[in-house]
Amino acid sequence: MLKFIRGKGSQATADRIKLQKELFSFNKTGTHGFPNHPSAVAYDYGLGLVAVGTRTGLLRIYGAPGVEFYSQLENETEIRQILFIEGRAQLITLSADSCLHLWEINTKSKENDVKNGVLECVKTFDYFRVEALKEGSIKQITTIAVNCNSDLLLVGTQMGNTYLVDLDTFDLSDQIIYQDVILQNIPDEYKFNPGSVEVIAEQPLNPNKFLIGYNNRGLLVLWDNKTLSVDNYYFANQQLESVFWLSNGQQFISAHNDGSYIVWKISDNLHPADQPKTPYGPFPCKGINKIIWKTVQNNDDFIIFSGGMPRASYNDKNTVSIIQGTPESGKHHVLDFTSKVIDFLVIGPQNDTKDFDNPTTLIVLVEEEIVLVDLTHPEWLQHKLPYLSSVHSSAITCCQHYSAVSDQIYKKIVEAGKVHNTARFTTNEWPINGGQSVANNLNAGRELLVTGHEDGSVRFWDSSSVALQHLYTLMTNKLFLVSDDDIALIDSDDNALNETNAEDEWPPFRKVGTFDPYSDDPRFAIRKISLCIYTGSLIIAGTAGQVIVFEFNGEAIEKPLISNQLNIVGDKDGFVWKGHSQLTPKNGNIKFESGYQPSSIVQLQPPASVTALALYAEWGLLAAGTAHGFAIFDYLFRKVVSTKTTLNPNDLTAVSGGDALISRRKSFKKSLRESFRRLRKGRSQRGDKRTASPTSTAASSSSPSKSIEEGRKSPKTEVIQIEAKPVERQIEARSAEDSMGSMVRCLYFSNAFIVNNSTQTPTLWAATNAGNVFIYTMVLPSDDKRASEDVSSQLAKEIHLKHRAPIVAIQIIDGNGVPLPDSFEVQKGVAKIPTPGGHRVLICSEEQFKLFNLPNLKPLHKFKLTAHEGARARRIAIAQFISKTNDSHLEYHALCLSNQGDVSVLSVPELKRQMQTQCTKREDINGISSLVFTRNGEGFYLHSSSEFRRFSLSARHIVEPICTVDLPEGARPSKPIQQRPPIAAASVTEEPIPPKPQREKAIEEKTQPEEKIIHEEKEIIEEPLHEDKELQNDCADESTPTSGIDESPVNHNDFEPPEINYNTLPEPSDEIIADEELLTNGNTNGNAVNGDNDSDSQLELDVDIDVSNVTESSVKTNSLDITIDSVRDHLANLSISVAPEANEAVKKNPSPIPNESLPIINSHEGAIEGLELCRKCELH
Repeated sequence: MLKFIRGKGSQATADRIKLQKELFSFNKTGTHGFPNHPSAVAYDYGLGLVAVGTRTGLLRIYGAPGVEFYSQLENETEIRQILFIEGRAQLITLSADSCLHLWEINTKSKENDVKNGVLECVKTFDYFRVEALKEGSIKQITTIAVNCNSDLLLVGTQMGNTYLVDLDTFDLSDQIIYQDVILQNIPDEYKFNPGSVEVIAEQPLNPNKFLIGYNNRGLLVLWDNKTLSVDNYYFANQQLESVFWLSNGQQFISAHNDGSYIVWKISDNLHPADQPKTPYGPFPCKGINKIIWKTVQNNDDFIIFSGGMPRASYNDKNTVSIIQGTPESGKHHVLDFTSKVIDFLVIGPQNDTKDFDNPTTLIVLVEEEIVLVDLTHPEWLQHKLPYLSSVHSSAITCCQHYSAVSDQIYKKIVEAGKVHNTARFTTNEWPINGGQSVANNLNAGRELLVTGHEDGSVRFWDSSSVALQHLYTLMTNKLFLVSDDDIALIDSDDNALNETNAEDEWPPFRKVGTFDPYSDDPRFAIRKISLCIYTGSLIIAGTAGQVIVFEFNGEAIEKPLISNQLNIVGDKDGFVWKGHSQLTPKNGNIKFESGYQPSSIVQLQPPASVTALALYAEWGLLAAGTAHGFAIFDYLFRKVVSTKTTLNPNDLTAVSGGDALISRRKSFKKSLRESFRRLRKGRSQRGDKRTASPTSTAASSSSPSKSIEEGRKSPKTEVIQIEAKPVERQIEARSAEDSMGSMVRCLYFSNAFIVNNSTQTPTLWAATNAGNVFIYTMVLPSDDKRASEDVSSQLAKEIHLKHRAPIVAIQIIDGNGVPLPDSFEVQKGVAKIPTPGGHRVLICSEEQFKLFNLPNLKPLHKFKLTAHEGARARRIAIAQFISKTNDSHLEYHALCLSNQGDVSVLSVPELKRQMQTQCTKREDINGISSLVFTRNGEGFYLHSSSEFRRFSLSARHIVEPICTVDLPEGARPSKPIQQRPPIAAASVTEEPIPPKPQREKAIEEKTQPEEKIIHEEKEIIEEPLHEDKELQNDCADESTPTSGIDESPVNHNDFEPPEINYNTLPEPSDEIIADEELLTNGNTNGNAVNGDNDSDSQLELDVDIDVSNVTESSVKTNSLDITIDSVRDHLANLSISVAPEANEAVKKNPSPIPNESLPIINSHEGAIEGLELCRKCELH
């Protein structure tokens, strides 16, 4: 009855709820790293912004460090091409479904009237998508281009036609450049199917002419849009890949699929002045995918292209070639990337005279990174990236976050990174500098994100601001020999022999970028990292049991490696290690650069992967744990303090080697038999009464360490059984780690009241997968005797949790609920002196959290996670939360990430839940396993293999991009983007062709919803969100971006047609009188659009045609003389005016008039249909 008397406990008061809102708020604030699966890149030369699109429809824009804008297509369609409308903060994207989207960076107001830029889609043009659904791929868009006046968008299609879109209205223009018309201006011997439009390039200094290139057999046409005629044509006889104009507009260069390029003059025709050049011929080469030609004042021109490598020798290379001068005698580098080249750009200063380009930077977007090359540097060095870094240059295997790093340590790390990067990166300023960042950095100090990688490298990142900047890389693999070192020596890029032969190598390759997916040895992988942010001591542990101690040194030295063997298992009966062997340290003196240098190497035996690591720099001690036990090491004097094995007989097989961990049942019968045995065993024990079993001492270490033996025999060792009522927990598959009870999951150094409540003692807490906690007291000699006396340890107490769940975190808190600080934190003034009494310890297992009094270990509070919610804890941390309205109000809370992807905030010490929110998807195993919390209530997790997602649980501490882009006055069109206004019926003089996309838009809306763009709102999200949609600029207002189209449903009863607009132009079904001729395509009406052919509702609209401009050559009276071209010319010269009787006819029948136009014959295959149409005209 007691639980009914207690009820549900005290509820939160109104004041507490108000305070919670001031303390907690869940926000996904940004991403760090490189976008996953990039697909397009563009640059705004006027505003200094770069845009990157991805295969999942994510669009990101970057400027100066801290200037970032995000948005996402709702249908996650791949972005194929991006074009900036320069100087307007507008851009156009082409998606894989042939939709065009117009985006704008608009300024919105956030809290406290802070201005912030928001990237939003203001218009979607899906005419080509609708047509592609009807007619197939022939209407798909292949390429787009913006003219220099920024008023027209040129759209090339698979069919070979080129359409013009008015950028002021984002609507289809009346003009269409048909491929048939172009072929009429080409000699008969070159009339063939040119194929799709491959490239459209406007002629510099002449906005009325642009070059249209077709992919089949290299046909190029210089089209004069003023005279609507072909000015010239060029024939290369090779499939066209790319075209680029010289800045003077008198020459252009074309690249082809056989690895050649041709320089043309506009006066050339079929035979260029220069012969085709194949830079890496004469043997067959891969195609040149893209080419750029830039001029330099007082120097040779740049020719930069991707691809073109010899097929036989370098077919697998991903390259961008830079040639200044000629390929034979000029300066020539071939940039060799480790992933596929997506696109590249060349940027330079704005030059009004256009006499010379003077390029400054080459931007290369590849599949796994972005590289910027300084073309003004004599060696063409790379720019160091302030953002968009390849955090996954080698696969990330672990990460740690450190807050309030001392300035001294931070500066040392930065200086060490500069020394390493001197010969690799240019010192010139970062060239992308658009926008302004107005974010306020509330961080009290520097923050570091430290990542360990598969190749044995450790990278330091500055995470203090929006831009995650790389500081320093430490390589641990150089300390060990590789099993195939003889082969590696031959293939190594550092080999002196290769350096001498590099000069004679052709093509002249040069490795660029940082992404390297290959690892020499999987044992190099980093598993645990521990850093003291006050002394700079660094401990790194790896997969083969290697634990390396690093100390910072500002000078380069040469010294031998010192290695210590540490046997955890010892002579344990029945144990045989079957896994990988240990790494072999290099012999002799090794030269180390300034920065972190190894002071000692501790090799654990057996050489299993390190699963837990702890460092206490003040004591000079480290502890490392594996699946077999743990060890304590004095790294100041390189002495073993003690070892402890956690193995029991049941674990011997499980931890005997790596092969056993991944074994599979080879026999179905054996597996089934064992399942029934377990079932029978469970039934037989179902009625047994649960009792506290005596603590087994079999898990004690057999290590010869004297201190352990003394601890085992000591009568002071106290074993405490923690009673736990059996609860129904969710049944789920346990991982290999969970199945090994001997695995050490947590190690924790601290001063604690463990012996009595008056004396603090240095202690080590070690916890395992089986729910066991071993508490060791440490005896530390004084500083003057430390060199002569050894540090000793003694087992003081053991804790065995009855539910035997893996323990993932241990933290001691003082009487005020504040985590016990490190001694250095108190000395530096970062933390207050803890209260002298009332200390408690928080022990967190995967299933429940418990708070115990010290030193008697009496339980105080408990929070059950698995029993109530069926979840398991994966990450636990203590964070501080400061009120956003009151700086003096500070609270500490426990943060918990579960295997369901949700994050909970629990009060300390009461362990009451304050907030719960969904952070990532429960299916995102990689994100859950990689998540780390910070001391300020933030978190990082791998959103994909190449980028971190950053989030905050604190209402005050939010690091997010707040930035704007200032536009000059009148940069954008003054009138808003909208549809054309209706025109009076009596004055309609527009041509009935081409078909207006508005009607197709309206018809499509009946069956398919309009594509929308999702912008993230800043709120606590209780349900899983899409990984890319959830990250948008939080300052977007609630108004949805309008597309410029009136999407309200049409009410036929309210239809009033006093005017005829573009949506009600005459249909092919409407009879058009043209000087005794009637052109018709049958009788259709508004109902016919929906499949209703009721003749009673048909409407005939009489229209008078002004044929004063129709010449004899354009209209033929004999049906035998009518051709496709004559019909087109005939229709092009018609001037339509609607007869007054039309309005009367409309009033009698208010059905909406469809706006289909006469069918346009776009190819020779449509000739028969066109002749039939013309014969109907002849008959009428």
